Amino acid sequence: MNNVAASPSGVVPDRAPTDWRTDAMQRRIRRRYAAERRFRFMGLSAVVISAGFLAFLLVTMFLNGASGFTQTELKLPIDFPRAGLTLDPAQLHGPAQGGGADIALAAAGLERATDAAAIAAFGPKGDALLSDGAWLRVRDAVKADPALLKTRSIVSVPASAAIDSAAKGRGSAEAERQVAELGQRGVITTGFNPWFLTNSDSTDPTMVGIWGALKGSLFTMIVTLLLAFPIGVLSALYLEEYAPRNRWTDLIEVSINNLAAVPSIIFGLLGLAVFLGTFNLPRSAALVGGLTLALMTMPVIVIAGRNAIKSVPPSIRDAALAVGASPIQVVFHHVLPLALPGILTGTIIGMARALGETAPLLMIGMRAFMVSPPERLTDPATVLPVQIFLWSDQVNRGFIEKTSAAIIVLLVFLLAMNGLAIYLRNKFETRW
Repeated sequence: MNNVAASPSGVVPDRAPTDWRTDAMQRRIRRRYAAERRFRFMGLSAVVISAGFLAFLLVTMFLNGASGFTQTELKLPIDFPRAGLTLDPAQLHGPAQGGGADIALAAAGLERATDAAAIAAFGPKGDALLSDGAWLRVRDAVKADPALLKTRSIVSVPASAAIDSAAKGRGSAEAERQVAELGQRGVITTGFNPWFLTNSDSTDPTMVGIWGALKGSLFTMIVTLLLAFPIGVLSALYLEEYAPRNRWTDLIEVSINNLAAVPSIIFGLLGLAVFLGTFNLPRSAALVGGLTLALMTMPVIVIAGRNAIKSVPPSIRDAALAVGASPIQVVFHHVLPLALPGILTGTIIGMARALGETAPLLMIGMRAFMVSPPERLTDPATVLPVQIFLWSDQVNRGFIEKTSAAIIVLLVFLLAMNGLAIYLRNKFETRW
């Protein structure tokens, strides 16, 4: 069909306005293609910039933090029979719960004996080459093998922070000279530091570890999950399946959506006022941290749960009702299992966000100096983000690499949680 109309003068134009062969149409097509190329270029640039920042973060953290997983040690010869230890070997077999062996070795003068052995082995200032906690390594060696007390043995002990930094190529000229001398004697080694994964906080960067903060994070996440998940899922089910559509329901929905965007420190103030001020729960405890983070995570679970429940086709409900299922059977036997992948994915993403939060936990006092990991939910504890924050504020250079190493551990924790979310989504996902 020819849609070309005649001009007012009655002359039919040679080319219609939509004729692809006209110059005007060709210019418009070139402009469209140019706009398409610009859009693709901007999209690709955004992806490259984002990937560049991520790569910069990961490379920087790895370069700074890789050395945090290693430690420099000195081979310290100790003549235990001549060290003058006032110790009864029977005390080493005392009750472990009361720290009998630790107390006995400390009272016997093991720290003094360690310093004396260092002076005898490395010179008048030999004790300065050792970490302040070097004698603790000697104590652990004696506890593991009490027969050492009858012999002259060589025990590997951590070097001081200055020697450790120099051995890794970042020390002062004097420290590097001492490292060179120790290397010529063959008494210095640098290797993997398992104590970084098993120790807790310390004022000495050579003795710090992340186990206390990691255990506190696990306790806090357990409390958060046990509280936020069931309440969030039940709230989502009620709002989506049973709640009447009126202004009160709309008000609740708007409030939940707004709570998901509230700054996290507001939840910290809420936890401080309610859990500590009103219910007098123990300060700095993982229990209070989990309760506070549950308040922050619950709106995210409710929103993710409602979207997942809403995505279940109505035909599933109709088919279940048609074969005689009750409404509650429809919900728990058909709707909830099909919505579970989306609910779990939203829950774990919310938990990952909670794991990285610092501000609300600072408000409830979880920034205390903890030298031992918590044993119960009510014990004083700290978490990984707060531990990283505290170490980043230290002036000692040894804490710089420990901070980056702790960030690597936190990133691995977060990646593991995201990997779990992907696995659960793929495992329970149903396609129709």
